[in-house]
Amino acid sequence: MNAAAHGAVGILAGGGPLPARVAEAAAAAGRPVFILGFEGFAEPDVIAPWPHETVRLGAAGQMLSLLRAHGCTDLVLIGPIRRPSLRSLYPDAEGARILARLGRALFAGDDGLLAALVRILGEEGFTVRGAHEFLSHAVARPGVLGRVEPDTLARSDIARGINVVQTLGRMDIGQGCVVQNGLVLAVEAMEGTDRMLARAGECRQPGEGGVLVKLLKPGQEKRADMPTIGPATVENAHKAGLKGIAFEAGNTLMTDRDACIAAANQAGLFLMAVDPASFSG
Repeated sequence: MNAAAHGAVGILAGGGPLPARVAEAAAAAGRPVFILGFEGFAEPDVIAPWPHETVRLGAAGQMLSLLRAHGCTDLVLIGPIRRPSLRSLYPDAEGARILARLGRALFAGDDGLLAALVRILGEEGFTVRGAHEFLSHAVARPGVLGRVEPDTLARSDIARGINVVQTLGRMDIGQGCVVQNGLVLAVEAMEGTDRMLARAGECRQPGEGGVLVKLLKPGQEKRADMPTIGPATVENAHKAGLKGIAFEAGNTLMTDRDACIAAANQAGLFLMAVDPASFSG
């Protein structure tokens, strides 16, 4: 992207390290950066080095004013946030108007809500971009990353997990599951991957095996909520007694690719990027 042809990149930041990674990549491409950190979710130390403000989720008028004041033309939504209750939002006047524009999407699943938010931000004159457009190194091609290869049992569990996650994804439930010897130990809902892994560890059966599978939901708006894994995911998979992690190639962000691979190698876990359409167990 030509920096001269665009204004600043506005980063709407939830938790984790990825907002800073996007900021670094945008700045390296010659783009000014401004971060809007969502109160209670964005990590102060992560956004502190960059021009930023912290705002409530419901303060849409303040958000739009700040983004325009800082010359933002492109927006990136990145980092996890918990879906708030309507009562907790306390929207400002513009926030109330946007809630009204969201309409039935407020009561749909996360995909419907996020797609509606992307549409509304576009109607407000911004271009919403996916984090993967800036973080090409964080997105893996199909294949094994690291030294450990999945065995026949693991490949069978991956195939089973792909089927399970795609079925759940069509119902807009979650992006991941844990499978051991064909048995589904846990599926991801709103609690997130780390809590699902803890639950899977409690449910793990005697014997070998166990894989985490993370995929984009079918038809998901990936500019708002791509699957993400990081070194903590690898550590928690190891604590749960799993043998490895399979994630969707091209559609999963790695918060720190090198650290993920190093952690997997040290733990003896495989780390595999898969194409769900062509994967065979």
